[in-house]
Amino acid sequence: MKLDRRSVLAGTAVAVAAPFLAATPSRADAKRQSLVDQCLESSRKVLSGKDYPDTLKLMPKARAVLIIPELVQGGFIIGAAGGRGTLLTKSGPGNWSYPAFYGMGSGSLGFQIGGKVSEIVFIVLTEKGLNALLSSKFKFGAEAGVTMVAVGAGVEGATTAAGGADIAAFSNSTGLFAGASIEGSYLDADNDWNAIYYGPGATTQAIVNDHRFTNPGAEPLRKFFAKW
Repeated sequence: MKLDRRSVLAGTAVAVAAPFLAATPSRADAKRQSLVDQCLESSRKVLSGKDYPDTLKLMPKARAVLIIPELVQGGFIIGAAGGRGTLLTKSGPGNWSYPAFYGMGSGSLGFQIGGKVSEIVFIVLTEKGLNALLSSKFKFGAEAGVTMVAVGAGVEGATTAAGGADIAAFSNSTGLFAGASIEGSYLDADNDWNAIYYGPGATTQAIVNDHRFTNPGAEPLRKFFAKW
């Protein structure tokens, strides 16, 4: 069989380019990878920085962590907030899941003016707290039986304050936002983002509980937590 020269050249070009195309994430994947990378930077800042002196005491007890690298709040009279992050669970010492994507948001009425950008790391300390995050949309202040303490940068005593708490939140905010707080905010799994980053069928449960999906782009984030 005689092969057309152009077909041969085209096939060769595709074969040469294929490894590079496979290694280059799509624009959608790059967006999610960027969020995973931001979560790693926020984790390093909060869990290794001097501004959060008590986090290292709580991490050995952690059942999971949820990182929101950028929660943007703003409004005049009517306030709103939005941000995305990732959840990793721990099944044993140093054994952390791949991250599942979450969205965080809120809406409120009252005197609010200005804007604020918050960086938040939630340390989930109990199975009850983790189950609440996994079961449905989690709303702070409305989940029966789930308690949370919130600590700002530079505040000591979180270890004592978190005694008996299911979730401890460490946040660092910049800007002015009168009357804003985590109270009333919600966290919700984003399985659309999970499926784009990992593939079809990648639900939060399948990622963090069943360990059925992996992505090499998340290895640095997992390795950071491997010390706990």
